Amino acid sequence: MFDEDNTLIDPARLLLELQQINCLNQSLSGCLEPKAIAKKITDGLVDKFDCSFARIWLVKPNKTELKLIASSGMYTRLNGEFATVPMGAYKVGKIAQNCIPFLSNSLPQETWVKDRQWAIDNKIRGFAGLPLVISDRAIGVLAIFSHQPMQAEFLEALRVLCNSLAVALNNAQIYQQLEKSENNAKELTINKPLSEQISEILTDISLILVGTERCLNFSTSYILLKTAEVLKTYKCNYCRLTYSDNFLSLEAMLLADIKILTGFQDLSLAITILNGNLQTDATRDNLIKIKLSLPYKERITVNSLLSQREKEVIQLLASGMRDREIAQKLFISDRTVKFHINNAVSKLDAKTRIQAVYRAYIKGFLSF
Repeated sequence: MFDEDNTLIDPARLLLELQQINCLNQSLSGCLEPKAIAKKITDGLVDKFDCSFARIWLVKPNKTELKLIASSGMYTRLNGEFATVPMGAYKVGKIAQNCIPFLSNSLPQETWVKDRQWAIDNKIRGFAGLPLVISDRAIGVLAIFSHQPMQAEFLEALRVLCNSLAVALNNAQIYQQLEKSENNAKELTINKPLSEQISEILTDISLILVGTERCLNFSTSYILLKTAEVLKTYKCNYCRLTYSDNFLSLEAMLLADIKILTGFQDLSLAITILNGNLQTDATRDNLIKIKLSLPYKERITVNSLLSQREKEVIQLLASGMRDREIAQKLFISDRTVKFHINNAVSKLDAKTRIQAVYRAYIKGFLSF
């Protein structure tokens, strides 16, 4: 990573850095807790790249602040002066606001540094800050501080890491929203059918209901209500809720720019987990057609019952452990861990490890 004389990095060293970045990316597999994901990365950067300290902030739901969720190296506190950073303030806030990576190897001379004497006293020379971006918006910022200068090529390697990190954090946040939604959805659906709840969101149009309403699971209700909230944001002018034999669908039309379709991307993982389908179509006259379809029940395979060992492996996977860590914990080989994970994915009728963890949770195989 570092060269004292600031010379160009050699290809072999660059390859090593990319391999180390790949190891950090792989460590995120199966982890569904944002703080645990962030800590794996900051610990790994300090350990593998000799950083003085590394930090990760996430944009708060109010979109006006960032919250520090991981810090490794010289500083590990999360409640210090920069525990919360306003959007657009300091370098971290500006990186989140503008989504522009930044590298400096003369930190004490930078005018934006709040305490330049601190940088001098602690001999901090290098600073790299990168946005964690999903759908052209920052969901967080990664910052690295070093005693030695950092190469521009290393910043490019970090961008590869940040791409995977942003996806992992975004998926974990969606998973947590689904988990938290169950109690909220339960309270909402005790006395009110889904059509009434959607009508209360889409107050400017008359919802069309086709078919007899059924009792839905909490996750399905949550996804449909969140979809209605997105439609309201973009002033939907037609909406129909249809109960067919096997699927429930929400169809809508609105006049808007095609860019509004990015508003549905945060829901895509959750829809996939529930075996649903989201179709979008845009015409030249800016008419957007949207159709969300969800099955009433999850598809359950004949072999859906997990073995005790498969449950143990999935439980450890959900806690954020890597395959090798699971193998060490259970005193089995890495290959055996992969065998049990693949079996569990198949039995749970899942497409990915993340989907398998979620399905295991809603079936009661996991405890959190």
